[in-house]
Amino acid sequence: MNLCDFQAGNDQPLFLISGPCVIESEQLALDTAGKLKEMAGRLGIPFIYKSSFDKANRSSVKSFRGPGLEEGLKILEKVRQQIQVPVLTDVHEDTPMEAVAAVVDVLQTPAFLCRQTNFIQKVAAQGLPVNIKKGQFLAPWDMQNVVDKARATGNERIMVCERGVSFGYNTLISDMRGLAVMRQTGCPVIFDATHSVQQPGGRGSSSGGQREFVPVLARAAVAAGVAGLFMETHPDPDKALSDGPNAWPMPLLEDLLTTLKALDEVTKRQGFIEDQFLIASQD
Repeated sequence: MNLCDFQAGNDQPLFLISGPCVIESEQLALDTAGKLKEMAGRLGIPFIYKSSFDKANRSSVKSFRGPGLEEGLKILEKVRQQIQVPVLTDVHEDTPMEAVAAVVDVLQTPAFLCRQTNFIQKVAAQGLPVNIKKGQFLAPWDMQNVVDKARATGNERIMVCERGVSFGYNTLISDMRGLAVMRQTGCPVIFDATHSVQQPGGRGSSSGGQREFVPVLARAAVAAGVAGLFMETHPDPDKALSDGPNAWPMPLLEDLLTTLKALDEVTKRQGFIEDQFLIASQD
């Protein structure tokens, strides 16, 4: 599918969605977007900048949520125009969709809301590409129903995103078989390498994370076969105002992306032989 002026698909070169979890300031947004654009440009990786104006699903009422709709959209618009990169942001059930869709290039739905039919269809009806995060409670084959809901609006530019599944308390795991299963939806599959190492509520009033395992899961996902990677990053994750424990340090990102691009090229050289078995099992 055409995504922000490049071709995105499970058989197309890897693309990147990246940025700080939440908009902390205009300057940080501009600085990180500029550095990520330069990095991706050197590697020849298509890039979409990501940051949220409001994180409604924080662990605690005291957690930082972002600058809010009005100020957040102003900053995202400035990033888009000044840095000249496409922009993705999250939306929620009470978000004025039209206002957000007028500013950004891609909409993203939170994992917890993937079963909300009215919400999914309202987002898809904006006509922009949509990245739908699979719920931590959902089996990969159940994403077909979610995709069908979105496509019923006439929007075919739908992506599906794996971000880990709940495994006991405060723990997520990533089953790489699910990436192959979700390819059967016909949608580009995205792997969220940073939220997959999150420990939801692991610090009591905030989530923990094991960022040291981001490269492990990212390499595994690219080797399994995905269209794109979602990786939140920050110049100093220990000082990030949201999801710092699972954010990948920006100074280390280019080396990781270099490896991931090479893996992607090898993985896609001859296609995915497992898809023949998966297709046959559905007949």
